[in-house]
Amino acid sequence: MTLKMPQPEAAVLARRAAIVAALRRIVPGEGVIADPDGLRPFESDGLTAYRQPPMVVVLPETTEQVSQVLRWCHDEGVKVVPRGSGTSLSGGALPLADGVLLGLSKFNRVLEVDYDDRLAVVQPGVTNLAVTQAVEARGFYYAPDPSSQIACSIGGNVAENSGGVHCLKYGLTTNNVLGVELVMMDGEIVRLGGRHLDAAGLDLLGVVVGSEGLLGVVTEVTVRILPKPEGARALLIGFPSVESAGQCVADVIAGGIIPAGMEMMDRLAIEAAEAFVKVGYPLDVDALLIVELDGVGAECDHLIDEVTRIAEANGSTTLSASRDEAERLAFWAGRKAAFPAVGRISPDYYCMDGTIPRRRLPDVLERMAQLSAKYGLGVANVFHAGDGNLHPLILYDANKPGELDRAEAFGSDILRLCVEVGGVLTGEHGVGVEKRDLMPDMFGEEDLAQQQRVKCAFDPKGLLNPGKVFPTLHRCAELGRMHIHRGQVPHPDLPRF
Repeated sequence: MTLKMPQPEAAVLARRAAIVAALRRIVPGEGVIADPDGLRPFESDGLTAYRQPPMVVVLPETTEQVSQVLRWCHDEGVKVVPRGSGTSLSGGALPLADGVLLGLSKFNRVLEVDYDDRLAVVQPGVTNLAVTQAVEARGFYYAPDPSSQIACSIGGNVAENSGGVHCLKYGLTTNNVLGVELVMMDGEIVRLGGRHLDAAGLDLLGVVVGSEGLLGVVTEVTVRILPKPEGARALLIGFPSVESAGQCVADVIAGGIIPAGMEMMDRLAIEAAEAFVKVGYPLDVDALLIVELDGVGAECDHLIDEVTRIAEANGSTTLSASRDEAERLAFWAGRKAAFPAVGRISPDYYCMDGTIPRRRLPDVLERMAQLSAKYGLGVANVFHAGDGNLHPLILYDANKPGELDRAEAFGSDILRLCVEVGGVLTGEHGVGVEKRDLMPDMFGEEDLAQQQRVKCAFDPKGLLNPGKVFPTLHRCAELGRMHIHRGQVPHPDLPRF
């Protein structure tokens, strides 16, 4: 493991017994885990290549307990790492040896559903899929749908600004969250946003969504719920090359069509998914598009004809349209199961996440094939093709010396390539520790310093989730120096924290 985290503080570790005792007074019963066997399940998140048992785990049940835990840790100078379901693929919930892991799994209730205002108020430990299950009887659903939706929590979705196959038309988490209850590191409880669409003033809610647990701990989320479309149909389209499939994606969007979802898989991912779920994916193609179109019946029929025409113009070799809801869900089953399916053909895989301009997809795939040959490692590609979000799965065997290092280097080169062609380091998985040291490839020194100043405004002591996102840690005092001329701060008209 080449990853470097903040050096554990010996003085904090020496106080471990006192820290555990103090937390047990705040969260009594079984709310504090301190024994080695009990800590083991929390040593990593979905990025299992990196592991570190936490000093102690605390599992509060109320917002007041979260507030008291954070206030105590703030006053005592103890670091805190928030954790949801632990499905993060960027190491965002990787614990610290001298830190408290604050788990929110007991915050698992849907508090309110308001169909008139089309919203639900949920606790952060509620799973993504559970929101839809809570409202589907009345014909509603929650739009963002990550592939891990059966397990990932809403709080984690807020932290990483998660997406999913339907984010092309209906937006990421940030487009579907109306408000949050947030506990600051000093224990203060604040509310951002609410039951209305947009709040006045600074968009602090937009800052918090996607902040990866660096700014505060979310203890309640108000989300938009949408009425289910009258109809939805999916197309399964095979192409002889990833280039022709990529061009089809570009042409569909250029034609003014915004599908509910548009996903792409390459040959290796197709073969793995079909062997796993057996839903009838064609095995004689190099690329497969799944395009979902929703709306009233006549609209769906018209759009299917339009996408079929565009696909045929780009040389598609197979095309099937779902005839009923069961077949539509079957088309998606393989894509939703692509990650575990690849796990059947390789001892380990490293799931990447980067975003590129759609038009550069063929070029990037060709460069990735060259990188695959360079590092001697296979790669299966799954994409949110409509918005250019790539999820390459690098295949390796952790038991073979050097393969993990090669997989990491391969992944870093893929992300640098994304930035090189005009894209970004992440689409929905976050930066965490995985992409932390690549941030200077995308941002300049001044950009990073400004981002860290936002962190300092929320968490002046730097105790929340340190070691994540920023490649170089600075004390807030170092970043906060400001020239004062004759008692006047620069730009006194600007609002300040």
